[in-house]
Amino acid sequence: MPFLALELKCQLKGITDLRPDDTDSFHWHMKLKCTNCGEAPDHWQYVVLNEMLDVPGSRGEANLVEKCKLCGRVNTLTIVEDMFKSYNIEQNEKWQQIAVFDCRGLEPFDFDPRDEWIAKSVETGNAFHEIDLSEKEWVDFDDKAMEAVEISEMSSQFTTIRDPKKK
Repeated sequence: MPFLALELKCQLKGITDLRPDDTDSFHWHMKLKCTNCGEAPDHWQYVVLNEMLDVPGSRGEANLVEKCKLCGRVNTLTIVEDMFKSYNIEQNEKWQQIAVFDCRGLEPFDFDPRDEWIAKSVETGNAFHEIDLSEKEWVDFDDKAMEAVEISEMSSQFTTIRDPKKK
């Protein structure tokens, strides 16, 4: 059971604690590859924490159940609850884990942060909602601190990690 961590790296200016607005309904848009045959469709798919599907031939559930069009294998992806983290300015421009996925037969290889994000001002704690990262950058103005705030140079990667439930 490989667990893959989604890691982000970006440059924050004037803000910190960047994270999805609502992790329960956030749409994690990814491109996925079948680990059995290597089929990697070029379209985006999304998984949502509060959307569970039954796994055929099993008593289990997953956030995504997909049958590979090339090899016919049924693959699943489950978002690991309570593993969400914020991207913090203290580790600015370094890879930081944001979420963890339990992948069985699938491997995410690209992430699109197109859903809504939130962050807060480093200076004032002022919250910024509805941050649109579809262009992988964002700029606004913190009225209380009287300075521009910015997210730029965003990139993502998936890394294999140990089972987060085992200590």
